[in-house]
This record gives sequence, C-alpha cells and structure tokens, in this order.
Amino acid sequence: MIKKLIRSILGKGKKAAAGTEPDILGPKQHGIDPQLVSPNAVRVTQTLQEAGFKAFIVGGAVRDLLLSVKPKDFDVATNATPEQVKHLFRRAFIIGRRFQIVHVMFGQDLIEVTTFRGASAESALKDEHGRVLRDNTFGEQHEDAVRRDFTINAMYYDPATQSVLDYHGGIADIRGKTLRIIGEPEARYREDPVRMLRVVRFAAKLKFNIDPASSAPIPIMAPLIDNVPAARVFDEMLKLLMSGHALACLQQLRKEGLHHGLLPLLDVVLEQPLGEKFVTLALANTDARIKQGKPVSPGFLFASLLWHQVLEKWRAYQAAGEYPIPALHLAADDVLNAQTEKLALQRKIASDMRDIWAMQPRFERRVGKAPYKLLEHLRLRAGYDFLLLRCESGELDLELGDWWTAFMEGGSSEREELLARKPNDSGSGSGAGPGGGAGPAKKRKRRGGRNRSKSGGAEGGSGGDEGGSQTAPSASSAPSSIAAAPAPRTPRKKSPDAA
Repeated sequence: MIKKLIRSILGKGKKAAAGTEPDILGPKQHGIDPQLVSPNAVRVTQTLQEAGFKAFIVGGAVRDLLLSVKPKDFDVATNATPEQVKHLFRRAFIIGRRFQIVHVMFGQDLIEVTTFRGASAESALKDEHGRVLRDNTFGEQHEDAVRRDFTINAMYYDPATQSVLDYHGGIADIRGKTLRIIGEPEARYREDPVRMLRVVRFAAKLKFNIDPASSAPIPIMAPLIDNVPAARVFDEMLKLLMSGHALACLQQLRKEGLHHGLLPLLDVVLEQPLGEKFVTLALANTDARIKQGKPVSPGFLFASLLWHQVLEKWRAYQAAGEYPIPALHLAADDVLNAQTEKLALQRKIASDMRDIWAMQPRFERRVGKAPYKLLEHLRLRAGYDFLLLRCESGELDLELGDWWTAFMEGGSSEREELLARKPNDSGSGSGAGPGGGAGPAKKRKRRGGRNRSKSGGAEGGSGGDEGGSQTAPSASSAPSSIAAAPAPRTPRKKSPDAA
C-alpha cells in the first residue's frame, strides 16, 4: 500500500513536470453553460470526431465560457491536418503562411480550425531578432498547449463530453485573476513580440493582474515590436481599441512602456489638459458604445487619438503664413504619413480621418448656404460627434455645438432664425483656423491647388452614417455615442458602405 502511494505521488510529480497530461474537469467542476456554445463550433468538433480525429474548442472561447461570457469567436483545435479538415467540409479554405489554418464557413459564421502545433523546431525560419517567421510543425495536443501564449488560453473544451482539459493551470489563474505567459517570458516575447500587446489587452479587458515574471521583460523588449510587420501591429491595435476597454488598454500600454513606438506623442497629448480630456472622452464614449452593442468607426477612433498632433501642426503652418484650409490639409498629410509607416493605416480609414478633420472649420461657418451644404456631407454624423468632443473638452465654446444641435433638429423657420443671428450674438467663427481664429495676418498668394494634394478635401466623404440615436444630445454634455450622431431631418444621400 505504501509503495503504491509513493509510486502514485512520484508519478504525478513527473506528469505535472512534463506537462503531457492535463487536469480533466467535468461539468460540475468548470460550470460551463452549454447554451453559450456555438452550434456551428459543436458541429465542427462532432464532424471531426466522427471521422476519427480529436477535436476541441480551444483558446479564448474556452476562457470566456469559464467566465460565463458568450464568446464572439470560436476556434477549434484538432489532430487532423489542414488538408484533412478541408476535405470534411463543403466551405473550407486553407489560409496562412506562418502557420496554416482552415476557415470553415457556415453562412456568415466562421469557425477557425487549427492543427495541433508541435514543439517549435530549431530549424524554424526566424529573423535576426528571433521572431518566428514560418513554422508549420504539427504535433501532439500537449505540445500544442505549450505553444499557446497564456495559461488562460491553453484549455480545451470537448462539447461531446462537456469536459475541460487544462494543461498549465489555467483554471487556477482564471480564478486568481492572473495573466501568466506559458514558458520563459523573454523567449516567448522574442518569438512573437505582439504577445506583449496581447498581455496588455487581456489584462485591461479581463481586469486581471499580469504575473510579475511575465511583466518584467516587457519594458526592455518593447523595441522588438518595431520589427513586426506594420499591418499586424495595426490589427492588434484595432483589437485593443475595439475591445470595449480602450481607455484601460491605453493606460496599461503606458504603464508597461509599450506606447512609444505605436503612438509616440500620446504622452505629450495626455500631459495637456485639453488633450487628455479630449482623448479620455473619445475613448470612454467608444467603450460605452461597444458595450451597448453599437457599431463604431475605426476612422473616428484614430482621428480622435491623432487630432492634437494635427492641431499642433495646423497652428504651426498658419503661423508660418499658410492659409487655414490648406494648412489643415498639410497638417493632416504630415500626421498620416508619419503614422502610416508605423500602423499601416488602411486607405479607407485614413480617408475617413481626413474627412472628419477637414469638416471641422466648416462647422464654424454659420452663414448663408454653408450650413445647409454641410448637412449633405456623407460624413456629417462623424464630423458632428467630433465637434461635440472638441466642445466638451474645452477646445471650442460649447455654444458652437449647441448651435449645430439646434440647427440639425430644427425645422425651416428655426434654421432661418439661427442663421439670422449676427456672428457676435452666436459666437460664430469664420472657419479661419483652430478654434475659430482669425487666420494669418499677412495674406499670401495661393499656391495652385496645394490644399488639395493627397487630402481630398471635405466634400465627397468616403463613408456614410455610423448609425445610432435619432435624438441629438446637447453639446453641454458629453456625446452619447462615437461617430453616431443624430441624423438631420433634411434628406441626404445614403452611403452604400455605412459603418
């Protein structure tokens, strides 16, 4: 009996050290509600299992299920190769270069299926900094668990038996609200520096504490993110901003020292009272809108984050004698060209940002037909919400936002009355510069079409309504949505690609 007990204890210690056998938890132990599981994800695992393969729901979906949150996406891991998976489903597509995966489509629903990954081979293609460029090594399930980034993302759920397989203490870390990287942190960050951004996003989103050993190397290894393709960094930044916890994520980025290469002037902006209030309002309202299940515009988000860089350059160009509108377009060019190299901003997003910025001087022109013409702009809602943020942050007078709210809500007689007010009565600016300034004192000869270069101008916006409430908020309170201001009552064109 004693010898059997000793062998049992030694065996368990060896198994735990090797990490080849998981802890298996039943329904009563893990408490996952099967109603939260996607029927299509169940269908994929069932089809693979009936064909003789292992198949589990894995990763973030299992983590969310354990937190009693309905996952947005479901991933499946299997020991079937991508070609074998593709053969079992009518609409399945093999994608990926760094590691091949299969997208299985059910209408608009996408289930991502990956083959168990093996231990990272020493021969795997890497760059000079150690980042893995391509690694299609397949392996066993316990090896796949080691390859995953965090303990809370390395659990497998089998819908058929309703059991959870936990290889690295993920259940304990979820209950302890701890984010812990699997393996040696420095080596894992070197393999894929984007993991440092994922640490920040998950910690902010889940309100977990980062394990000290996982956090310690981040400030030192942060420069490695510069070696990651800009498009991949942009995708991760977009996930961060669209997480519903954007403000907390940016605060965590600063805390971990990761923001310098992404938004290098963020610290400067947040040290300025108006800049800090503007960014805080924009992100807080974005988070609220996402939590309400409403759409948001990525262009609006980045336009908000980079506005004070544009504002600073706009003023500088005017101080140098440039006309206000060309100065604004030149400032937008400078900022977007600098950021495109770092974040790989998509063309449509950059176009939306230009439109939002270019509309701002036009809101200050409240005479003649100019306001009516602005009502027809395809990006009016986004520009209007942006204006309200500027007013609420103290950059502009609250009266300007209130005037536009009244003009958009009012009928013909109300609008004519608003337009009949003298500029001094309404506080109207001339659209001459930031905050309704008077523009440069010394007039200069116009430079043929320079203001149109690369910037497009405010006319002919690239996007449509953002959707949202039909009741306009007062500018004296923070906007209730981001890029979703109320629609004016006058008919206007609808965009085919409304955000």
